[in-house]
Formats: sequence, C-alpha cells, structure tokens
Amino acid sequence: MTGRLEIRTGTPAPSAGKDVDRVPIGLLRGNDMIGTIRMALAGAIVATSCATATAQTMRVRGTIEKAEGNVLSLKSSDGAELKLTLTGNAMIVAVVKASMADIKEGTFLGSAAMPQPDGSQRALEVHIFPEQMRGTGEGHRPYSPVPNSTMTNGAASGTTVAGVEGATILLKYKGGEKKIVVPPNAPILRYEIGSKGDLKAGARFTVTAATRKPDGTLEAARINVGRDGAVPH
Repeated sequence: MTGRLEIRTGTPAPSAGKDVDRVPIGLLRGNDMIGTIRMALAGAIVATSCATATAQTMRVRGTIEKAEGNVLSLKSSDGAELKLTLTGNAMIVAVVKASMADIKEGTFLGSAAMPQPDGSQRALEVHIFPEQMRGTGEGHRPYSPVPNSTMTNGAASGTTVAGVEGATILLKYKGGEKKIVVPPNAPILRYEIGSKGDLKAGARFTVTAATRKPDGTLEAARINVGRDGAVPH
C-alpha cells in the first residue's frame, strides 16, 4: 500500500456521500487488498475442507481376483467388484496362521477384543507383528469394525497363563496395560513382511485405509494378504 491514512481527532465525520472523493487512494487500495485476503482465506478453508473430505478412507476385505503390477482386481466380502491401485511404496503384509506357542516374552502383538466386566479383554483375534513393525498402532482404543470392541497393541509381558476360558496374556503399552483372555476359538495370526508374490488370485486380503479416487477406483498404501489359506481380519 502506498497511500497515507490520516487520523484526525475532534473532527466530525463527513456526511454520507459528500466527501468520498477525499478518501486517500491508498486507503481504498488497502480495503481492496483486505477483501482479497479475506476471499483467499475463505477459498483456502473451502479447499482444506474438500481435501479433508477427499482424504476419508474406507476398510475393504475380500478376495484377490487378479494382480497386474500395482493394480489389483478384487471382489469384496459383500460381492462388489473393485479395482485397487497400490502406491509405489505400498507395504505388503503377509498373514500366516500362528499359535499361542509363537508368543514369547516381549513379543509385540495386537488384539481386537470385547471388554469384560472384570476389566479384562476377551480376544476376537490376535495378530503377532514382525520385529520390523514393532510399535505399530501401540496403545488401547476403540475398534470401529466391531461395535463396542477395542484394539490393544503392545508387548507381551510375563508368563502366559492357561485357564478354563483360554490363555491370558498381559499386554503392556506406553501409558498402560491390558489383560487379554484368548479363547480357544480366537484366530491367532502372524504378520510377515510380504512381497508382490503374495498378491495371488484367490488370496484373501484386508485393506484398512483405502481412498476412493475420482474415477471410482481405490488406492492404498498397505494391504494385508493371507498366505497359505490364512484370512486377514
């Protein structure tokens, strides 16, 4: 702004329309600039809102029908035919069947579970992480795919105790710990770092955060794929 804003005290304000031509040009330009800034800010807010809406993700489960490079043809668990593109640096996680014998002191694992009246968590499934994924999702929080359930990721601590209702594991995470009761029918799976060789027709998969693109296809930076008949949860 190049004009000058003059402030006069004790001088009556000019009547409407009478002295408009006496307002400094710089002040008018200043008002125009303020208006422009406000419009730009409003546009930025709208753009941010749209970006946030676009960035919303969805969970998809089903079976791989065909893999062509980074593009997968999928059939979701509800029967829908989908196309999914894996990003260039996408993580492929192979999921294999495991057992309680694979859980040792310090093993980092996660469990979707239902809270029990005594404060423990009754496992719906348990997944064991490889060392490269230690710390993934660490903590205790609600698990949205199953109403009223929780997800706890942490390190196994102490001795696993066998009981009538199943084995009990103490999971410790930053800020707390949870007792997980694993019933005999709860699936126990182990995650391994996979490769494109795991993306085979007929393999079961789960994508926890797929983004829908403008053309209706999906995109994801991670996919969990069942190996040797394992079913990712």
